[in-house]
Amino acid sequence: MNSKELYAIYEQHPVITTDSRDCPEGSIFIALKGESFDGNQFAAQALEKGCAIAIVSDKQVYDSYHGEGQMILVPDTLQAYKDMAREHRRRFDIPVIGITGTNGKTTTKELVRAVIAERYDEMATEGNYNNDVGVPKTLFRLSVMHEIAIIEMGASHPGDIKTLVETAEPTCGLITNVGKAHLQGFGSLEGVIRTKGELYDNLASRKDSVIFVNADNEHLMGILPKNVKAEYYTQDENKTGANVYGKIIACDPFLRLKWRANDSDWHEVTTHLIGSYNLDNVLAAVTVGLHFEVSPEQICHALENYVPSNNRSQLTETPHNHLIVDAYNANPTSMAAALDNFSLMEVSPKMAILGEMRELGDSSAEEHRRVVERLANCPFDEVWLVGQEFKDIDCPYRKFDDVEQVKAAIAANRPEGRYILIKGSNGTRLFQLPELL
Repeated sequence: MNSKELYAIYEQHPVITTDSRDCPEGSIFIALKGESFDGNQFAAQALEKGCAIAIVSDKQVYDSYHGEGQMILVPDTLQAYKDMAREHRRRFDIPVIGITGTNGKTTTKELVRAVIAERYDEMATEGNYNNDVGVPKTLFRLSVMHEIAIIEMGASHPGDIKTLVETAEPTCGLITNVGKAHLQGFGSLEGVIRTKGELYDNLASRKDSVIFVNADNEHLMGILPKNVKAEYYTQDENKTGANVYGKIIACDPFLRLKWRANDSDWHEVTTHLIGSYNLDNVLAAVTVGLHFEVSPEQICHALENYVPSNNRSQLTETPHNHLIVDAYNANPTSMAAALDNFSLMEVSPKMAILGEMRELGDSSAEEHRRVVERLANCPFDEVWLVGQEFKDIDCPYRKFDDVEQVKAAIAANRPEGRYILIKGSNGTRLFQLPELL
């Protein structure tokens, strides 16, 4: 059964579930299979609960079911899911903005969304639905009311972006940056660059596509295809040919900046973002907005009213401390940026609680040593290091095996009156700390 035939079934039953615990009446159950689960084993149960159709890949399950026409056998249920989502996306002749990158892709997506929403009915990726299950799920949310779609795409292995862009078929897009993340899956920084560059490759193969590019990023400029339209943003006023220029006014602690398009007047913006590294994310959103004819006034309004969430560069005030919470993810590039930014903030006293960085493979020990070396030049009054990767590094900082030990230390003697940076990979669970501090 090909993708068009599968989509014809979806048109008759336009609700899809991949969770056998959630089976709306008349819906389609897609039996996805992973390392630790097999949806095929729950297909019959999903039909009993109310699903009209179950799409499976296990022939034994298919043969053992005695219902009439309710179970469909395909070679690969995930591929069938993606194929159906692509067919759904093709029903809408609208701009689709693809966004990927090592760091900042979710913040950039949310900033772009805020800017685009000033003028258009948009649809954007929610939460962390940016993988080969989440992107199809997002695409199925498209409806006739939407004028622009914004699709975030994540990757942890070579080829991941290629499969996502083949599903979403973006008409334009941007890569925020490339850095050292998921090295266990990519193998090297070069592997990261090649994989993120799959977005550029796909856009270059499409007619009338547009790439939004950080002209200050040598890696991105180096892989930019020559046969595609590009619009550039930069922090360097001496760069010719850029569409958008931006400068930092202050980070005290929120990012204040000014931007201008070509030779137009400067526009000043005070954001709710923490970190000078967010200037590139803001300029990306400005560039996208101008491309889609959002006015400068609307762009500034969107930027000033966007408030970050999900533990990404959030400033949280508690009765006891000022917290800079960036505990959703961490890799060597984002960790360095966070430490440098916190060092430049004119506040005191400063404390850093840093969790280990996950999925770095053979580079893990070296990259954690580099973090400790960078800390030696940071003007912090106190540093706590959390996780096994820091355990064997000789340094004067307080160490904890895990977040539970940190919580016990806070319970015994909570820090008071400090500015505290909380940064670490999501798996270290440092997001549990703000309510205790």
